[in-house]
Amino acid sequence: MRSKLVLHAVDSHTEGMPTRVVTGGVGTLPGASMSERRAYFMEHLDHLRTLLMYEPRGHAAMSGAILQPPTRPDADYGVLFIEVSGCLPMCGHGTIGVATVLVETGMVAVTEPVTVVRLDTPAGLVTAEVTVEEGAATAVTLRNVPSFCAGLDREATLADGRTVTYDLAYGGNFYAILPLERFGLPFARERKDDILAAGLSLMEAINADPPVHPRDPAIHGCHHVQLLAPGSTAERSRHAMAIRPGWFDRSPCGTGTSARMAQLHARGELPLFQDFVNESFIGTSFTGRLLGTADVGGVPGVLPAVTGRAWITATAQYLLDPTDPFPAGFLL
Repeated sequence: MRSKLVLHAVDSHTEGMPTRVVTGGVGTLPGASMSERRAYFMEHLDHLRTLLMYEPRGHAAMSGAILQPPTRPDADYGVLFIEVSGCLPMCGHGTIGVATVLVETGMVAVTEPVTVVRLDTPAGLVTAEVTVEEGAATAVTLRNVPSFCAGLDREATLADGRTVTYDLAYGGNFYAILPLERFGLPFARERKDDILAAGLSLMEAINADPPVHPRDPAIHGCHHVQLLAPGSTAERSRHAMAIRPGWFDRSPCGTGTSARMAQLHARGELPLFQDFVNESFIGTSFTGRLLGTADVGGVPGVLPAVTGRAWITATAQYLLDPTDPFPAGFLL
């Protein structure tokens, strides 16, 4: 057996969405912060992302995380989030997966009933409170980065000439949020191709003038569109999450749940400390709540918490034979 590299990983899924947690083989990335490490990785090592996320080792909706030593003293681990679309500043379902892996593999000191894991991410410090019963992680509550509504009732002109009204919010990534019915489509999985095409068309229109984070210009662009099902409210919401370059989030989406709560709060529909259930396209759910308010570079923001669960599915060593014709993977 020959290999140019060996990447150690623990695979998991969070409410249906995979997180391949890379625990070894990458080495410590250069950079004084995880944001700088993210930039270095994207410029110099992106082939490792595509090797792990693309086929034949991954698939079109694959997601993962690379563990790093933290760059700040108040964190246990640094995390670089990777997926088919690129390197995300933050990933909610990925954080829940990482925290579960760290606890259940013993990579952090475990205490019952709650183990607190502090993660250094490109978007900032994120805390995960892991509920532990007999050594098993039974739930994870993510205290996310400050989130905010970037605009209500914005208009975008699609490539076909139609104008669509949407809200824009940030929860670790930027999200366009709007009822699916504005595209004249039913919330039905048999229409998933049409729903995905609608989301991507709006994404393209928004990114003609992409949003930029008020504090960190490295965080920019809208790569997620949250298409709400009929009957969605500030107590319980359902959605189909379209993601660049063309797939759906299987989980309810942690950063998307944070963005949705910021949007609902800006509309005066979701007060602080009220539970909010967010349901994915496949029917799984996260429970979120707003714990306070914050200023995000002069923009009014909120402090979201999101609770969900992950399950470990495999441990693996990923190899690259010197003669492999797809050293960076491929997408079909």
